[in-house]
Amino acid sequence: MSFTLEGPTLEGTLVRLEPLGHQHGPDLAVAGEEDRSSYRFTWVPTAAEVGGYIDTQLARSAAGMLAPYAQVERASGRAVGVTAYWDPRLWPTGDSLCAIEVGFTWLAASAQGTGANTEAKYLLFRHAFESWGVERLDLKTDARNSRSRAAIEGVGAHLEGVLRSWSRSWAPGEDGRLRDSAIFSITATEWPDCRVRLEQRIARGLERRQSAADLPTSV
Repeated sequence: MSFTLEGPTLEGTLVRLEPLGHQHGPDLAVAGEEDRSSYRFTWVPTAAEVGGYIDTQLARSAAGMLAPYAQVERASGRAVGVTAYWDPRLWPTGDSLCAIEVGFTWLAASAQGTGANTEAKYLLFRHAFESWGVERLDLKTDARNSRSRAAIEGVGAHLEGVLRSWSRSWAPGEDGRLRDSAIFSITATEWPDCRVRLEQRIARGLERRQSAADLPTSV
């Protein structure tokens, strides 16, 4: 039986990753219109573009290239961003994955720095390594995007290098141009240590949130 790229719903404490659909469109339209200053190098649709954006991702999914997700904030039930598995590479037998990439990720400004990104990456990584049994997981970003590079390193991926003129640029004014891409990876042998670090980081974040919630409010 040949492998089909289909991402299941993945449940975390802060975020639930649901297969992307048009039901997420209204929430994503609001999310994408929050402060857009951090989106300089990232493909994030405006409210008017969300419908076409979802159509594009679903077409890639139908072609077996992509498994797109909505990132749903569990506390509110709102979709606050997206992410995806993509570029699946199969073993020669065609029945299982040897490697996959995680990408097409963005979050509303209000969801950034909340721990949602870390937990979403953890859920995606864990499923890829422990359910699909991949040997390698890739992440990449515009080489100029220092914020994204720091976030990728923060979830335990290792920089392998920069590939020049490697993929499409999403920077304003650069339509039709290629960007230099910083390539990161995690291998199967690295995953156990990476998992421990991510779980510790998530636990610390949840403890801080609980401590903040327990502080008395002024009257």
